[in-house]
Amino acid sequence: MSDRAGGIRVTERETLYRGFLHVEKLKIDQTLPDGRVAHLVREVHDHGHGAAILLYDAARGVVVLVRQFRTGPYVAGDDPFLLEVPAGLLDGEAPGEAICREAIEETGFFVAEAHRLFDVFASPGTLTEKITLFAAFVSPTDRVTNGGGLDAESEHIEFVELPLDEAFAKIGSGEIRDAKTVILLQWAMMNRAALDECRFPG
Repeated sequence: MSDRAGGIRVTERETLYRGFLHVEKLKIDQTLPDGRVAHLVREVHDHGHGAAILLYDAARGVVVLVRQFRTGPYVAGDDPFLLEVPAGLLDGEAPGEAICREAIEETGFFVAEAHRLFDVFASPGTLTEKITLFAAFVSPTDRVTNGGGLDAESEHIEFVELPLDEAFAKIGSGEIRDAKTVILLQWAMMNRAALDECRFPG
């Protein structure tokens, strides 16, 4: 196989499982700065890229979150009902289109315009998933359905509104443990003055 940037060469790749996830085993040669070659064996899984959004009601100083069952924490022996920002997979859509769809499915809020912030990798040691993060302003009149997720996908999603300060405090208390939600709440606190004026920084 061909060389790639950074002295990385994939010498072998094998599909271990293909379902909702695609799990591959890779054998990699990495040329180190001193010229030695490290031989690595890594498993990586791919289920596509995603998007997430911070919905903020500036008039009330409130963020819109959801609570839902997550298999990963359950298997790890942790509380599986995570408090999160709305998010989902792209399903072939552009990130902005996907997150507006997810917002209304999960929370009932119609988002006219999602402001793109930046991309993050969810867990780069093993996952290919890249999450595009967004923010949007909402008001109670934008809530056009009850949300709650899709029955066809067996989603049972609880709608939660919290003052931004209270949501941010839940990071320190351990009540919010989802990485994308932590990142977006930190971003919101860093840019609180602009958000409270209903404008995006920059």
